[in-house]
Amino acid sequence: MPAALTATPAASGDMLLVGRALARDGDAFRTIIKTHNQRLYRIARGVVRNDSEAEDIVQEAYVSAFAHLESFRGDASLATWLSRIVINEALGRLRKRRRMVAMPENPQAEIIRFPLNPSDDPERTMAQRQILELVERATDSLPDVYRMVFVARVIKGLSIEETAELLGVRPETIKTRLHRARALVRKALDDQIGPVLLDAFPFAGRRCERLTNAVMQRLGLSG
Repeated sequence: MPAALTATPAASGDMLLVGRALARDGDAFRTIIKTHNQRLYRIARGVVRNDSEAEDIVQEAYVSAFAHLESFRGDASLATWLSRIVINEALGRLRKRRRMVAMPENPQAEIIRFPLNPSDDPERTMAQRQILELVERATDSLPDVYRMVFVARVIKGLSIEETAELLGVRPETIKTRLHRARALVRKALDDQIGPVLLDAFPFAGRRCERLTNAVMQRLGLSG
């Protein structure tokens, strides 16, 4: 069960939205889900390295969070509170997976195929695709302890302090792990790391709508 938090003025918008959700306002639930879908999916995907499992993790995390929504008190943002639940769910999946099956030394990660603008020049599209695949593979190949920091800090854009709070470690530890993660990714990409990271692990369109509808249905608020 998520830990209770203490209210602060900065979280007043979150508190209003949570209050509406506690009153079983369907629009409030849908707003929460659609606002945080992409962030939470990226975090889950960064941990488990599988897009369909990440989607399932986010759905389960929402159901768990909404079942204990009264424990949210606004000390941290709703985004951080939900992110912690997603990370706990994702890490639990990893532990369960490792108990069931011995992990190979170099597992073949599942690579997300990113949609590109069909109006782009074909050669440019191909180049973008190749770079994105390099980014995906490099990120997926990172050891867990570095990958979670890299996804949160570089791909999601969280601050050092936010990442430390999210993962429950000291900021100095985040800095050390991030330095190592960047070195590993740079090596894998042969110094081609750059702004393309902003487009990694997308979550929008039909997948976002599908997950939102699935959670709403499980909450009995569909239709």
